[in-house]
Amino acid sequence: MIRRGGSFRISIPVCAGLLAAFFCLCISALLIVGVCHRQIDNARQQNRESAQRVLSRMKRERLPRALPPDRSKAIQVLDAHRQVVASTGQVVGKPPIAAFRPDGPLPDDKTLCPPAGLNGCMTVYALDVFQQPGKTWMIYVASPLPPWYGDLTLLLFLIGTSAVVITMTAAGAFQVVRKVLAPVEAIRAELAEITATNLSRRVPVPKHQRDIKLLAETVNDTLDRLDAAHEQLQHFTSDASHDLRSPITAMRIQVEEALMYPDDTDWPRTANVMLAGTERLQAIVTDLLTLARLDAGAPVCLEATDLAELVGVELDRRPHRVEVIRNLQQGVFTGCDRLKIARLVTNLIDNAERHAEAQMTVIVCADGSVAVLEVVDDGAGIAVDLREVVFERFTRLEASRDRDAAGTGLGLAIARQIAEEHHGTLTVEDSERGARFVLRLPRCHLLPPV
Repeated sequence: MIRRGGSFRISIPVCAGLLAAFFCLCISALLIVGVCHRQIDNARQQNRESAQRVLSRMKRERLPRALPPDRSKAIQVLDAHRQVVASTGQVVGKPPIAAFRPDGPLPDDKTLCPPAGLNGCMTVYALDVFQQPGKTWMIYVASPLPPWYGDLTLLLFLIGTSAVVITMTAAGAFQVVRKVLAPVEAIRAELAEITATNLSRRVPVPKHQRDIKLLAETVNDTLDRLDAAHEQLQHFTSDASHDLRSPITAMRIQVEEALMYPDDTDWPRTANVMLAGTERLQAIVTDLLTLARLDAGAPVCLEATDLAELVGVELDRRPHRVEVIRNLQQGVFTGCDRLKIARLVTNLIDNAERHAEAQMTVIVCADGSVAVLEVVDDGAGIAVDLREVVFERFTRLEASRDRDAAGTGLGLAIARQIAEEHHGTLTVEDSERGARFVLRLPRCHLLPPV
């Protein structure tokens, strides 16, 4: 029932009731079988006693043709010629009720269905009586077999008791399941009330029932992350809208002003302004697409890369506004996606060059099992309380806005996400002057050539 989508509240009590019914059936069957065997043994014992009473009477006196009734038993006495010489009323004038004889000197009994002249299955007891040498008489005593249920009172008692046990078991299971599932129902009801506009609510955590308590805590942790992600998405949308709207508004104003005064407009200057705005929009859109791909969690294609070589290539791609001091240790290999790590290095270099006064330092070295990249500038630095803020999306400190208004505020966020995607870290650490960004990635070791 559970596998087919049934409710725990129904399926578990039903299963408990069926299990109780099975045990009641087994116990009842054992009791009934035991009682039946006992009644059969009692019937055989009574048949022996009846046969012994007839035998005692034969030894004392001549038997009358009609024997006195003995409860529900049928008794016949046969002479040596197998003629009925005496019998109880129900078999008077009828042929012998059985034809078998004891196999040995001891009496014997068999079940006949039915004996001759009678109805139903009966137990027939046979006793040899030696009247004279060579002449053996027979005494047959037949009594009805007990019913299959042994005793009607016992059967009714077992049925009533089984019904009570099954009902109490199912009802108890239902109450237990309802009590156990009450916290789950509370969690479900609370989740049903939570909407995208109100993620601050949390499901109740039961004090007991450890498994359900863990479930509730996990649900609340998930809601915490969802709430944080929703808040981050709202900030992201707001910041993205602002950063996209600013260049669009500036470009619109330039175009409207040029169209209003076409003869007085410096069209080359206007085109340059429009081009700068377009480039800023393109940079923002490119960074947003990069973040979207990183958020999607696409698999990373790792290949062993000499970090110093990769950094050197990125430094050589373009001229720099400030002096670049290189301290690149060769042979520091890391498993990475070259394009993504190149993007990370470019973002760090751009950020350092934007804030540097006269020089920046780029260091690549090995620290045990970690490959380390440091990018240090000699600018104003970053306050300790802002070292994590700078990695948030669309975060641009006041100094950054003053130095470069065209920045998107996404470069460092992209860099950190790329680092985490490669199981590494990107942090801002202490330095004597300026900002010091430190990237740590797991090292990999190349096998020597054969």
